[in-house]
Amino acid sequence: MAVTIQQLIKWKQTGRSIISLTAWDYSLAEILDLAGVDLILVGDSLAMVGLGYDSTLPVTLDEMIHHAKAVCRGVNRALVVCDLPFMSYQVNLDRAIEAAGRVLKETGASGIKIEGGHPKMLEIVRELTAIGIPVMGHVGLTPQSFRVLGYRQQGKTEKEANLIVDHAVALEQAGAFSIILEHIPQDLAATITDKLAIPTIGIGAGNKCDGQVLVTADFLGLSAKQPPFAKSYVNLRQVITSAVEEFTTEVRDQKFPPA
Repeated sequence: MAVTIQQLIKWKQTGRSIISLTAWDYSLAEILDLAGVDLILVGDSLAMVGLGYDSTLPVTLDEMIHHAKAVCRGVNRALVVCDLPFMSYQVNLDRAIEAAGRVLKETGASGIKIEGGHPKMLEIVRELTAIGIPVMGHVGLTPQSFRVLGYRQQGKTEKEANLIVDHAVALEQAGAFSIILEHIPQDLAATITDKLAIPTIGIGAGNKCDGQVLVTADFLGLSAKQPPFAKSYVNLRQVITSAVEEFTTEVRDQKFPPA
């Protein structure tokens, strides 16, 4: 049975953890879906892990849509959410509505994700949800704002923590169906999770959230660099390297294909 937004909220109520990973193409999405991942995020981390940029900022809306379409073709069960990339929604409300509408209309994704909880973002969330576009929020470390925030853990001071809590509560009130909590202290994530009726999905936010997400390139050990809160469950970078080296040797030695 396909995962729905209502199912995610029900899982929060029953204490069933939500499993989430990112995907950027058909083959990977199909594997994650068959393996039982509940929520697949077409994250703007695509910029770095798929397109070779040094941050999330350069990826375009057209590129996000292209990859989200491929991901959705590989999924039968999981809920697919697509990031809106930098400057596709911050300019004005009309631009945000157009970008979010294109994602849902062209890709088959079930919702979009935007970063931040300040008043302008809240207006966007309210308007999008009012016209039937599900929105996932994202607070704490918001990578699209790294030039201002850096990549450090957020919410370590009382002032920062209170602001993050306020943003999370306001996002729920504006209509968000779930919120990503990134790189914040575990006790802060627990406080937010307890305050909200909608599920929280943590990444570098401890184990008190309603679910967990990782960037799949980090999870599979494909990334040359990864954040300190990530975990690699296999070193595919080394596996692939070894396989290519073996293939190279066999071709040079005329052992492949066999005579």
